[in-house]
Amino acid sequence: MVFGRGRKAKKDQAAEPGEAQEAAAGGSAKDAADGSDRTSGPFDVSEIESTDGYVDLGALLIAPREGLQLRLEVEEATQRVVAVTMDLDGSSLQLQAFAAPRSEGLWDEIREQIGQSVGSQGGQVEEIPGNFGTELVAKLPAGNADGSSGYRVARFIGVDGPRWFLRGVLGGDAAVDRDAAARLEAMFRQIVVVRGENPMPPRDLLQLRLPKDAAVPQPGAPEFERPERGPEITQIG
Repeated sequence: MVFGRGRKAKKDQAAEPGEAQEAAAGGSAKDAADGSDRTSGPFDVSEIESTDGYVDLGALLIAPREGLQLRLEVEEATQRVVAVTMDLDGSSLQLQAFAAPRSEGLWDEIREQIGQSVGSQGGQVEEIPGNFGTELVAKLPAGNADGSSGYRVARFIGVDGPRWFLRGVLGGDAAVDRDAAARLEAMFRQIVVVRGENPMPPRDLLQLRLPKDAAVPQPGAPEFERPERGPEITQIG
């Protein structure tokens, strides 16, 4: 796995935490607030047996995989980490986790908001069925390298969990090709969300951070840099 930009790291692959999550959770992860099934993930931290072996980014725990590169995305104005992006095989999956109400999910409302935002930029959206329920495919105007007009595609997936909402944005080949998205979707299922006990308004970003051992790399630990850029079309207002 590579963490950051171009720096390789060696990771012991003997124990892949994501492979045992369903068994550790007893095969009965809690249903999301909207009643959808999460027995195969993503998981709440209360639903896994141990956090050992994960890359700990605060609100998100990520199971490392060979060939995976992680990029932390930083908000320029505040310098806080606002998203993590998983890059693999020419595709990307941006991850953000938000606080949510106990009694209801956010995904239906957020899809509508994303559609309005994309429409205001001259783009188009389409709701489609997917492996995580209803998804949203967004097409935004973009210039091609030859100067002609084109568009870029992003596929939004969302899962409502216990007092949290996890959103993924697939880009590159994975946005338009299900086969290309398969490995990233599998990794999305292995994400563990750490909501915390502090009260938070719905839609507030759960806090992401650099790994605790970032300043002093440990043997076998991933190395990384922190890119100075943030999400583009993926804000929740």
